[in-house]
Amino acid sequence: MTTKQTAVEWLQECLSIHLSHQQQMQFEGLFQQAKAMEKEQMKDAYVTGQYDLADKKFRPQEYYNETYAK
Repeated sequence: MTTKQTAVEWLQECLSIHLSHQQQMQFEGLFQQAKAMEKEQMKDAYVTGQYDLADKKFRPQEYYNETYAK
């Protein structure tokens, strides 16, 4: 089974190539916080999607725009 990579994990991996070990350690806490936020957003999106599917009105683009687009 392959593990999917989140956007935050992908960004952390890409940046690690360009950062020194010391810089990586300085950003580690921020990445952990971003991963926790991303996890909560995924859970919230899943729950919202389940309710919308039950109501037969699942609109992912509309959900994204209402939740994240500013």
